[in-house]
Amino acid sequence: MKAILITNDDGHAAKFAQIEPNQLPDGDVLVQVDYSTINYKDALAITGKAPVVRSFPMVPGIDLAGEVLESSHQDYVVGDKVLLNGHGVGETHWGGLAEQARLNGDWLLKLPPPFTTKDAMAIGTAGYTAMLCVMALEDHGLTPASGEILVTGATGGVGSVAVALLSRLGFSVTASTARVQSQGDYLKSLGASSLIERAELSEPGRPLQKERWAGAIDVAGSHTLANVCASMKYGGVVAACGLAQGFDFPSSVMPFILRGVTLRGVDSVYAPTPRRLQAWSRLAGDLELPKLQSMTREISLSEVIPTVTELLEGKIRGRIVVNVQN
Repeated sequence: MKAILITNDDGHAAKFAQIEPNQLPDGDVLVQVDYSTINYKDALAITGKAPVVRSFPMVPGIDLAGEVLESSHQDYVVGDKVLLNGHGVGETHWGGLAEQARLNGDWLLKLPPPFTTKDAMAIGTAGYTAMLCVMALEDHGLTPASGEILVTGATGGVGSVAVALLSRLGFSVTASTARVQSQGDYLKSLGASSLIERAELSEPGRPLQKERWAGAIDVAGSHTLANVCASMKYGGVVAACGLAQGFDFPSSVMPFILRGVTLRGVDSVYAPTPRRLQAWSRLAGDLELPKLQSMTREISLSEVIPTVTELLEGKIRGRIVVNVQN
């Protein structure tokens, strides 16, 4: 069967390959993978630009959706439609960029209506993370009346879904991107009310700046996250879920002790099942499918490796769905 396979025999290498079903790792559920997707972490794993992969050889792909072919797990039977996000799949256990995956059934969720397996991967970890971030802001009491919400990396997967969700919920959204001129219409079609250049946030800044936003969703880290925290209104909340600019945080305690700002970390990989179910239930109700479709591009498994390079170079907008059976 077809797969993307990462090896480390003579240095890090990824290739489009044929593997045998008996090579699949242990698990109590065998899934025919209909669709997978490419996230930032997948791109790092495939290119080797970060030590995401923990054992070799590895089939990458932290997301998958498909149909159960075999099961000895009490919660799943043959024919069930399922999805998976995270749990170390594509890092320590073979993932979704293959025609089949053998998995621990505890990692799976049943596909929530009204989504198809393609819809679920158009959302993927990126969209599911965006929903977790929105929920984190709501947990701290933010409402549309609280003020404007900033989304960094807004043309990416997390950012695009976050803009669409926040707009649907009635929030006024400022979208930050390096491509204001070329992607401004796209972001406004998703619901952004205003746009700012990424450069306004990505350089070193003062530890405390003009109050601008009531909340923020940040995928960048580093100086961007520091500047976002420094620009929050009193009592503002920042949901941090990424490190596209860097994993450092060159900030100070000033926003936190002088303005009561909250920095909330959002983890999607090992989030507990009840939180996952809540997020997917919210996505089913709050994400408009036409907007999801407008931000999604479909590719075949054989196109994955060149596409991840585009993603890391910032040339991809929205979401990429991988038709694994194509």
